[in-house]
Amino acid sequence: MANLGIHVLEQATAVSIPVVADSGLPYVTGVAPIHTASKPGKVNTPILCTSWDEAVAKLGFSYDWETYPLCEFIYSHFQLFGCQPVIFCNVMDPAKMKDDVAAQEYDVDEHMVRLPLAAISSTVNVTSGETVLAEDEDYSVYYDDKTDSCVVELLETGSSYNADKLTINYTAVAPNEVVLADIVEGIGHVDDCMTAVGKIPDTFCAPSWSHNTVVAAIMATKSAGIMGLFHGKCLIDADSSAEGVTEYSQLAGYKNKNNFVDENQIVCWPMVKLGDYKFHLSTQLAGLMAKVDTLNSGCPYESPSNKALKMDTCCLEDGTEINLSWPQVNIVAGDYGVVTAVNFLVGGWVAKGNYTACYPGNTDVKDMFIPVSRMFDWVGNTLIRTFWSKLDKPMNRRLIDSILDTCNIWLSGLVGTERLLGARAVMLENENNLLDLMAGILHIHIYITPPSPMQQCDFILEYDTSYVESALAA
Repeated sequence: MANLGIHVLEQATAVSIPVVADSGLPYVTGVAPIHTASKPGKVNTPILCTSWDEAVAKLGFSYDWETYPLCEFIYSHFQLFGCQPVIFCNVMDPAKMKDDVAAQEYDVDEHMVRLPLAAISSTVNVTSGETVLAEDEDYSVYYDDKTDSCVVELLETGSSYNADKLTINYTAVAPNEVVLADIVEGIGHVDDCMTAVGKIPDTFCAPSWSHNTVVAAIMATKSAGIMGLFHGKCLIDADSSAEGVTEYSQLAGYKNKNNFVDENQIVCWPMVKLGDYKFHLSTQLAGLMAKVDTLNSGCPYESPSNKALKMDTCCLEDGTEINLSWPQVNIVAGDYGVVTAVNFLVGGWVAKGNYTACYPGNTDVKDMFIPVSRMFDWVGNTLIRTFWSKLDKPMNRRLIDSILDTCNIWLSGLVGTERLLGARAVMLENENNLLDLMAGILHIHIYITPPSPMQQCDFILEYDTSYVESALAA
């Protein structure tokens, strides 16, 4: 039967809008004082934070970065580099990692007693003499991150406001109970990011733990296959303690001994300081990479090398200051393939180094250069996200042309803005045999050429005698 009348039908647009992958989004594993958080996130679960306030509310904060290294990253990324978002995974569980602290008598100073930050506020019990005090009636408990303490403050309206001694018992978290297996488990939860927070990170960090060979190896493995599909880079620190690298000349042997030679690893050394604050270089490099990517509209084609860090000196783990000369930096960053920091000429302190950990053993340009390798990751991640919705559609000519057209339009835009020197997507006959096509397997070949970072520029000076003749001729 005819459907009388005039009808308008809509057809899907042949070209899709690319779903561009996130760039410079860190996934950071470690320990945070989550027992101090006002809105604590779940343990061993990806926690997305877009600001300083949100991070402090979900993870807590302390200036004791050796005990709570996630706080180092919170401070660096949000306060120093002004970048966001970050995905954190805190592995310390206050419900399991805790110790009871027996009742002790404390002196009261200005109506307050300061307990260690490790104290869990909900477990604090206070007695004045023989009188058991009531929270919110006689006293209040809160955390002071400026002094890294849990404060018990007597209330003026309470029964013991003028007491000079208090007896207090409480339960304290035990961050020292976090072991290697907990960190490894936390790194593995990166696969939960898409369902937990709706984002896929491309940078792995584990301050205070990344120098461990097991952690570094697991980070490299996960970077090569996030959720089995996506790619990223992990930032690892060479150990700068007395048992690690204390002289730049030890770096080559250290890299080889610890197998820090993966194209998905970026090795950093030494640590850096800003005033009294000490940072792992990987922490600041993550902020710098995110900042550079953001200034380039989220495209990672530019190297973080020769860009400003937030520091005033380099140091070892014990705080000993070191200052690399330019020839030494050339060896560290140029020969060893390690990212370091340098203050040279009038540029202030900058990161220096364009190589991933695979250099000098692997000199494939797509693997050894940080920005080139990150561009391959980013383009690949974008292709996965863009064309995932095309899976299971009929594999006909229209579908193939739609994929090719979408790829080439997007790639041409990157070429036009000089983020790629050239790029194209093609379907090659020799890569698409009949059996694969019958099985619904399509091969699209993507050619891309990201620009390499300019590492050397030679100016050749020559005395030209002809200028003498022309200048002095009558």
